[in-house]
Formats: sequence, structure tokens, C-alpha cells
Amino acid sequence: MTKKTKSESTVEEKVQSQGEEILKKDEKKEANESINAEEQLKDELQTEKDKFLRLFAEFENYKKRTTKERIDLFKTANQDVMLSLLPILDDFDRAYSEISKTSEKELLKGVELISNKLRDTLKMKGLEVINVAVGDTFNADDHEAVTQIPAPSDELKGKIIDIIEKGYALGDKVIRFPKVVIGQ
Repeated sequence: MTKKTKSESTVEEKVQSQGEEILKKDEKKEANESINAEEQLKDELQTEKDKFLRLFAEFENYKKRTTKERIDLFKTANQDVMLSLLPILDDFDRAYSEISKTSEKELLKGVELISNKLRDTLKMKGLEVINVAVGDTFNADDHEAVTQIPAPSDELKGKIIDIIEKGYALGDKVIRFPKVVIGQ
């Protein structure tokens, strides 16, 4: 073994202390990097959670919208058929009013039975008559004005004087507005 000189041992100590400092700096650097990596992972996790929640909410809205559309489709699936049957209902009303003027009461009963049977069947399928009466206030959102005539009295100005055709609704949807004559 060789003896070390004092200068060699101080150099060794300096090298060793510098090595320890470098190790400490590396450990601090690694600790900082692990903290930064952890924060970065937390941020990414939060971003992914947010994306997931938004996607989930969007999917729930889609399910609700398609369910509502399906229910509406079932409610109004017969709309074309109902629209084609409305003139037949109007003809029954005209026939009933004309036959009621005659003395043929048996014929009147027969037309009334057939008309009621058809109306009941359509009512079970969701068709409803929109109730309008003479003297009701005219509303452009609820009625279709065919014409205006001078009002027979001041009380009937802006009111319904005559009903030309009944209005019908299928479920919550109006498929034909009542056609009315209003007084001016």
C-alpha cells in the first residue's frame, strides 16, 4: 500500500463530495420529474374523466331523443290514413243533416250507427275532434279562417259565426284545423 499525500487525500475528498452533490442533485431532479409526471398523469386522468362524462351525457340525451321520437312516431303513425278518412267523416255529417230533414227515421238511424261506429274506431286510434262553437273568439293559431262576413251583431265581431269543417287532432298534434267563418 502506498501512502497518500495530504493533497491527494483532499483531492479525493473533493471528488467524493462533488460526487455526493451530483447524486443529491440527480435525486432531487428525479423527485421533481416524478412529481411532474404524477401531476401530468392527474391532468390526463381529469381530462379523460371529463371526456367520458360528456360522452355519457350525450349518449343519455340521444337515448331520450330517440325514445321520444319513437313514441311520437307510434302516436302519429296512422296520420296519413286518418287524413284520408276525414272527408268521409265530413260526408257522414252532411248526410246526417240532410237525412234528418226527411221523414225516413230508419235511414237516419242506420247512417247514425255507421257514423258512430267509424268515429268510435278512429277515437280508439287517437283521433279527437277539436271543439269549436259558434260565438267563440277567433284565434289564428287554433282556427283557419275561410272568410269574413259582416257580423250580425256587435257581440259577434271577431268571433266565430259559422263552422265550415270540424278540426281534428291525432294525439297532441293537430292534423286539420277547424275551418270557420268570422264576423268583422
